[in-house]
Amino acid sequence: MDIITIKKILQKVVLTIIFWGIALPGFTDDIKVAVASNFSSAIKEIAREFEVNSDHRVVLSPGSSGRHYAQIINGAPFDVFFSADSERPQRLEEEGVAMAHSRFTYAVGKLVVWSPNSDKVDAKGKVLNSDDFGYLAIANPRLSPYGRAAKQVLQNLGIWESLQSQMVRGENIAQTFQFVSSGNAALGFVAYTQVVDANAIIKGSFWEPPQSLYQPIAQQAVLLKRSEAAQALIAFVKSQEGQNIIAKYGYK
Repeated sequence: MDIITIKKILQKVVLTIIFWGIALPGFTDDIKVAVASNFSSAIKEIAREFEVNSDHRVVLSPGSSGRHYAQIINGAPFDVFFSADSERPQRLEEEGVAMAHSRFTYAVGKLVVWSPNSDKVDAKGKVLNSDDFGYLAIANPRLSPYGRAAKQVLQNLGIWESLQSQMVRGENIAQTFQFVSSGNAALGFVAYTQVVDANAIIKGSFWEPPQSLYQPIAQQAVLLKRSEAAQALIAFVKSQEGQNIIAKYGYK
């Protein structure tokens, strides 16, 4: 069999594969995931573990839940949405954008007032009533569930209006954390998972507002496309291994 004949046979095989959609060994399906900023560290580890025993690749797009929602309803090609709230996944289901009955709570987040300075934040949060701490960072309440929770805490404490001139707003909880860690704000409302290490130790000083001051941050995910690869990822998140990873990052 000469080289020309072999080339013709290979061309026919390739054309057959393309026509019938046959997958070649080693080819993977990309799972495009929109994920809330606060969950980005946990989902990165989940993705790594999932890919070890899977033929699929997870492509992550961290950002604010509000912006992700706007992108999704405008046709962004995501397969799964891990939101920082329950409201937006519910709306996507009701609007027929997400797969019906695919919504579930994957984590419950906690809010803390944090400063990298070990003497800045007292154990009862009284620092918020002082006027000498400089700037306070919060995530935009219109875009971020953690920002909305921070606003609820300050409103319930009766100091939301009085602190307006001292607030700097991040687009999402990741940017808010950056404001504080970089020193552009002396303290800020951030996600507990952003400041706790693997041994459940927080560097700096913090106050954890009681749950009575803000609505629980139930973080929900929803399937956006009927995809076996995406369903496999969700199944892994729900598995004991996936839940152990989530718990390790400080979620309930």
